[in-house]
Amino acid sequence: MNKQVIRVRSISEFHELFRLQKPEHPLITIIDLEALGPPVEGSYSRVFDFYSISLKKNFYLKMLYGQQPHDFDEGVLHFMAPGQVLTIQVEKDYVHSPSGWMILFHPDLLWNTPLAKTIKQYEYFGYAANEALHLSDKEETMITAIAKSMQQEYHSAIDKFSQSVIIAQLELLLTYGDRFYQRQFITRKMSGHDILNRLEELLDHHFNSGALIEKGLPTVVDIAESLHITPDYLSSLLKSLTGQSTQQHLHNKLIELAKEKLSTTDLSISEIAYQLGFEHLASFSKLFKTKTNLSPLEFRRSFN
Repeated sequence: MNKQVIRVRSISEFHELFRLQKPEHPLITIIDLEALGPPVEGSYSRVFDFYSISLKKNFYLKMLYGQQPHDFDEGVLHFMAPGQVLTIQVEKDYVHSPSGWMILFHPDLLWNTPLAKTIKQYEYFGYAANEALHLSDKEETMITAIAKSMQQEYHSAIDKFSQSVIIAQLELLLTYGDRFYQRQFITRKMSGHDILNRLEELLDHHFNSGALIEKGLPTVVDIAESLHITPDYLSSLLKSLTGQSTQQHLHNKLIELAKEKLSTTDLSISEIAYQLGFEHLASFSKLFKTKTNLSPLEFRRSFN
């Protein structure tokens, strides 16, 4: 099978790569996926230097977003930021019959607009692809209408208002995406609780195996990698299910273990701090007091 990495630096390069007509706007394009020809057989990766928002249907390619399988199916919206890797695996018997659309926009489109900074707040641009946004028929209709309005705008003659109108429409689409992701956290709680269960198993093993002494508290990045999701997605999921960030969840679990040791063992506070992975007693005491409003010694004395 072919294996190659294709880096696409501009909207124009994307159009050339897929033998499409020259884009009407240099920094944004909206492509009807039916216009794309069948992909070349093989396995290859693509890196885009621009953002993409895709609604893909009847799209049965095997895809990896980063290193995780993508769950493209009916009515799935997917967001990618510049520099992310999308790997496509095209089998010999692949039948090409996609529908949907793709919005591509270069970061330069956002220059001198508030969206240039706020776009980084939309965490779904970094989500693991197995948590792409699943849309209802009504949501799909709403999102598609916004995409078509954007397309009509740049089809018109470009004037001093064009960028402002397109940016406003883009912000509206991103806001709806945010709303629909929050809805998805609610409607897909089964998947979320499965991740939460795996998180608890992972932390229980780390806390009970002596790893705290050897390695200290695991980082959010380490935990997310073990769960095969991104740190941002993990924190968003935990906030939705528990009201806490990943770091808060870690610290609370650590404090619960500290309380158990303080109330049921004769270990010194220094020994407990060491067992919990703290190099310095002061760091342990500070965290404990922040979480409980008591020093470790005051907490222990409350049991006597």
